[in-house]
Amino acid sequence: MLLATWNVNSVVARLPRLLEWLAATRPDVVCLQETKVANAAFPSDAVGELGYASALHGDGRWNGVAILSRVGLEAVAAGFEGEPGLDAVEARSVAATCAGVRVWTVYVPNGRTLDSPHYTYKLAWLAGLRGALAAEIGAGHGRLVVCGDFNVAPTDDDVWDPAEFVGSTHVSAAEREAVTALLALGLSDVHPRALKGRPFTYWDYRAGNFHKGLGMRIDLVLVSEALAPRVTDAFIDREARKGSAPSDHAPVVVDLATES
Repeated sequence: MLLATWNVNSVVARLPRLLEWLAATRPDVVCLQETKVANAAFPSDAVGELGYASALHGDGRWNGVAILSRVGLEAVAAGFEGEPGLDAVEARSVAATCAGVRVWTVYVPNGRTLDSPHYTYKLAWLAGLRGALAAEIGAGHGRLVVCGDFNVAPTDDDVWDPAEFVGSTHVSAAEREAVTALLALGLSDVHPRALKGRPFTYWDYRAGNFHKGLGMRIDLVLVSEALAPRVTDAFIDREARKGSAPSDHAPVVVDLATES
């Protein structure tokens, strides 16, 4: 199974690039974040022409997630029980079973600043996600993948210069501890190789950060113990971050060997 995750930063704005990438790369399952459309406005027909069924959770605001699969979609679940919200519960996760693998796509809240209510919300959301994933594992979903934009750089190696992030979100101890708590469920953080430069997945649009290599690894793929030995390759497709009107994120692609 070839699985990918990509924060597209508006599926409508990025649709031509997404369709071109899907046709060229042919992943079996694609997890999208920040789709920014309601379910009815998602381009299901366009991706369907390439053989993908869609599992959607979007409300038309700045969030929204989707799973595209050409190997089946079963037991689709939008959001999770007890999911916290800020003013309201937002469209930040959807799960589905694809060819026997339970796949989650997540768009973790940004957090904004350490003294913001959004930061408190972010930590609560990550704690809620841990509970939901623990329930999935407890229900027998041993082949589990959780991927998406976590808005957390797990270590100092995952940012271009730790000194630039002192006192900022995405690198705080509490955020990193929340990701560590997810890993403690028996999940492994797949470290993709970079086809060029350091293995970052996000570069701010401003000041030419992409070309300067000033990035972060905040788009993660977490796999369960049953799947970890099946990871044969993982890479960041920086080419998808180039050209006109790109997303500020690059896709992460993971190759899972067929179960013997």
